[in-house]
Amino acid sequence: QVQLVESGGGLVQAGGSLRLSCAASGSIVSISDMGWYRQAPGKQRELVASISLSGRTNYADSVKGRFTISRDNAKNTVYLQMNSLKPEDTVVYYCNAQILTRWGTVDHYWGQGTQVTVSS
Repeated sequence: QVQLVESGGGLVQAGGSLRLSCAASGSIVSISDMGWYRQAPGKQRELVASISLSGRTNYADSVKGRFTISRDNAKNTVYLQMNSLKPEDTVVYYCNAQILTRWGTVDHYWGQGTQVTVSS
């Protein structure tokens, strides 16, 4: 069994910062790509940022220069530092990880989601 547990969401004023964390645990052999997605009500889930095992990063245009993704491979944890937050960043954020399990399967796993609310 594999779990992704997120933390760090909350309420912040526009221009402020939040740091999201997502820790993976369970029967994990290795984790390749990790990422953060977000989903507004009635809309599709969209990629915010991703990071490969080697540290290569990719960002949505809407967050470039404001958000930074990083990971700690020893802790199986991915982070999202969010600066200069805007009201339009108000959505639920989900982490995702591509995981090789001890049973030899490779699957994408999702966290439970964490709400970020930015007040104007």
